[in-house]
Amino acid sequence: QAYNCLIHFYKRCKVMLRVLHKLRSATFIVNCLPSSVATVHTSPAVTGSWQIPDRLQHVPTAQDPGFFEMVEFFFHKACVLVEDTLIDEHMKNQRIPRELKEKKCRGILRLIEPCAHVLEVTFPLQRDNGEYEMITGYRAQHSHHRSPCKGGIRYSMDVNQDEVKALSALMTYKCACVDVPFGGGKAGVKINPKLYSDNELEKITRRFAMELAKKGFLGPAIDVPAPDMGTSEREMAWIADTYANTAGYNDLNAAACITGKPINQGGIHGRSSATGRGVFHGLENFINEAQYMSMIGHTPGWGGKTFIVQGFGNVGMHTCRYLTRAGATCIGVAELDGSIFNKNGIDPKDLEDYKNEHRTIVGFPGAEPYEGEDLMFEQVDILIPAATEKVIHAGNATKIKASIIAEAANGPITPAGDRILQSQGCLVIPDMYINAGGVTVSYFEWLKNLNHVSYGRLTFKYERESNYHLLQSVQDSLERRFGRVGGKIHVTPSEEFNKRMSGASEKDIVHSGLDYSMERTALKIMNTAMDLELGLDLRSAAYVNSITKIFDTYRDSGLAFS
Repeated sequence: QAYNCLIHFYKRCKVMLRVLHKLRSATFIVNCLPSSVATVHTSPAVTGSWQIPDRLQHVPTAQDPGFFEMVEFFFHKACVLVEDTLIDEHMKNQRIPRELKEKKCRGILRLIEPCAHVLEVTFPLQRDNGEYEMITGYRAQHSHHRSPCKGGIRYSMDVNQDEVKALSALMTYKCACVDVPFGGGKAGVKINPKLYSDNELEKITRRFAMELAKKGFLGPAIDVPAPDMGTSEREMAWIADTYANTAGYNDLNAAACITGKPINQGGIHGRSSATGRGVFHGLENFINEAQYMSMIGHTPGWGGKTFIVQGFGNVGMHTCRYLTRAGATCIGVAELDGSIFNKNGIDPKDLEDYKNEHRTIVGFPGAEPYEGEDLMFEQVDILIPAATEKVIHAGNATKIKASIIAEAANGPITPAGDRILQSQGCLVIPDMYINAGGVTVSYFEWLKNLNHVSYGRLTFKYERESNYHLLQSVQDSLERRFGRVGGKIHVTPSEEFNKRMSGASEKDIVHSGLDYSMERTALKIMNTAMDLELGLDLRSAAYVNSITKIFDTYRDSGLAFS
């Protein structure tokens, strides 16, 4: 046996010597070649040449840039960071020269940027007093890399073409960021809903829905709107009913033409609070991350943290509620008609009840009227702008004292303001991630409408009986092992297990799915920020992730008919 081992060892040594001889010969040949030949396969990696267009060069310092320009700037800023990776990693299996890869990569990126379609409609409204008024509405579809397009409908006097284009683009990147397979869309009607009666609002909503459907901007497989500023589940029910009785009268999936509907009209539990709950989960994922908290000089966890909410609408109200439950303290709330402040804390439920009764937060007995320059400038741990865009800009960013800003609104910080906040060591959690809870749960509702069955209905009873059998099995096993001398051995479920004994309800499934989606996305953003050494620039990391996913979709589907 020892003899055989020596023979095998001798054979292996001969093979290794031959390999080493060949390697030495190859090295010698390469060293003898001219440098131009020897470096053919060892040339340094070619870097991309993507640049921010000249028309956007003013955006990083502009006091009041266009909203769509802001989104375009952030897009191009991320393209500069990710171009090399797209070419060298995401196109490495394509058997074409790098020069052609660069051209194709840039072509796809140029395809991603602009809005695909923008619709403007104008129609008459006969008001309750008999007068006539012309109503203007918009719908933008930014991207068709996934179908349908998805985005809310807002009623506001600030609505214009630039705004809906910007918001639709943001929706494209938002959906990609949280892995929701939709393209981006957005709609708006240029009215102040407070100045119209319910009857007039219904007329406006139904006519706008018909105009969208006629032009191919409404349908379960084409374009699926949702609630936004100034609209609610009431308007969504009107739109669903209008579509089902007109353009979608023979469509079995007509209820999926819109999300955010009332439960009895095909809505889903948890949709109304979804955006606020998403803000909470988004904040939680970063607040519990020791690395990011150490970067801004905070300890992980909610304990002892204070926050201010700007805007106490649907998003601000639910955000305030969830953060208070987690252990943070709301010390201020700002609205258009006034602000309130209480350093000892404001009860969100009491404030909600007061606002529902008085239609304003002004005069709330649980806090004092705020008399300072601006509530956003107060010393606080977390600032949550949950109202409109561009509220933090170059003119006031230096006055912000918050350590963390959660962009519950769309586009509340301009690029100039964003740069100033980062230089101050402020952690800005971007809108395209943190307010994506609404579109995530809208996706769940859309799937529910297509499946024509609520979540959990088919498995609810089976799971409940399975859990009872499990407990009985444990009890029987214990009694067989230890006997029943002292009587039966009762197995008592814990309080948490007892709550889940009957299986997951639709709300449980929705909350769990939203929590998982926000957690997974946060980890991806953190990893990208670390890989690219972006520090506190989470926005660029989120854009890079979104652009990469959309790029891969176009790369694989082809460009012939894009």
